[in-house]
Amino acid sequence: MAHLHHFGAGWLSPVLSYVMASIGAALGLHCTLRALATDGRSRRNWLVTASVAIGSGIWTMHFIAMLGFGVDGTPIRYDVPLTLLSLVMAVAVVGAGIFTVGYGTSRWRSLLLGGLGTGLGVGAMHYLGMAALRLYGNVDFDLPLVVLSLVIAVVSATVALWASVTVRGAAGVTVAALVMGFAVCSMHYTGMAAVSIELAPHTGVLGGATSTEFIFPLAVLLGSFLFLASAFVALSPTARERAESADAATALLDEA
Repeated sequence: MAHLHHFGAGWLSPVLSYVMASIGAALGLHCTLRALATDGRSRRNWLVTASVAIGSGIWTMHFIAMLGFGVDGTPIRYDVPLTLLSLVMAVAVVGAGIFTVGYGTSRWRSLLLGGLGTGLGVGAMHYLGMAALRLYGNVDFDLPLVVLSLVIAVVSATVALWASVTVRGAAGVTVAALVMGFAVCSMHYTGMAAVSIELAPHTGVLGGATSTEFIFPLAVLLGSFLFLASAFVALSPTARERAESADAATALLDEA
């Protein structure tokens, strides 16, 4: 069995990955709350934004953490189409969970189904991302640890969604985002603990791209999107603030 390194970049990769997961979760949960306060096209747009935010935050977290991953005796490459598919899957499956919360008629059933969908989205992205690895060897997984990683993802995502809609205000979203960020990181490193690699003889040239050629630039792009989108959402007025502003304007016109 090959010796694996999970913290080849020191503590920078796990800390930065946790920050990105938390930012994506905070933006997504905030957009979900905005969606629940509106209806029609506006609700749909907020839910789409929430899905993209959480899904891309999860993806960015995973591959920033993978920048610290190494295997003695073999270089590592990433299959580009599979890596992009893992991003699309994360957004799509998380989106199914988020839309369940946004349009569900039963609060508890919506939270449970939403947490299940969001958690499975985290897991699907992680293991599809691992399938994109290209190295000189065979990758195996310890099934009990794989199941544990999925349980962590589903339970934590459900708790985060519950906290975001139960604890009102910025405090609730912040706590929920920190919980979800920790959950995603816990799920990732639990899933990585399940990995074992048996090296194989070098046969030919590895296909795919290196992390610096593909993963790092895409992670920077998605990270920039999350930061800019967070600033936009933070500065944009809520439905309640718009209503209060409209009422104030109407009052001023009546006085005039």
